[in-house]
Amino acid sequence: MKKLFLACAVSAAAIAPAAASAADPTPSDFKNAAKYCKALKAASGSNNFVSMFGTKKNAYGKCVSSTAKQQANEDAKQKKAAKASAAKECKAEREDATFAGAHGGKTFAQFYGTGRLENAYGRCVSQKAKQHQSEADEEDDAEQGDRLNAAKTCRAERADSNFADTHGGKTFAQFYGTGRLENAFGKCVSQTAKELAAERKAESTPTP
Repeated sequence: MKKLFLACAVSAAAIAPAAASAADPTPSDFKNAAKYCKALKAASGSNNFVSMFGTKKNAYGKCVSSTAKQQANEDAKQKKAAKASAAKECKAEREDATFAGAHGGKTFAQFYGTGRLENAYGRCVSQKAKQHQSEADEEDDAEQGDRLNAAKTCRAERADSNFADTHGGKTFAQFYGTGRLENAFGKCVSQTAKELAAERKAESTPTP
């Protein structure tokens, strides 16, 4: 996969745990994770980045490791979901008596395969699974952008000397975290990224 990533806008402790059945990261996962973590560090600022992942000596390494592991696991889940959805859709199309009417007069076998039903079903599943995976990749890329933008926003908020004046007298750490700055920045990024994602999806949803 060339997409970037689910990881990261929370503390390293929250990210690191992985399911025992998680897929093993590939070299590509680590390469993409390194690119993502570099961008996240630039967006967050060094001190904020360290607050999310560890110490100055190991923060970058922890970000790359946790991001690669999480991405590999997510890729595996997405592939499984994409294939399951494709199989369900193709089964419904294969059993649809009106299929030819909506596909230029071609039967299911003619439209997807080379005239054989067995061939057609497999090709249908493969085609639709790739489509679903592509859509998932695009959403991952968009979410990556949301997180990086959130990191920039939180960086500016943390540096704002008037933050408490516009947040009920609470400091940045008190408003987002549990009184600790390390905890607060990661939570700010996570919360802000979710808000940006919700706004993005709302804007892209057609109005009835």
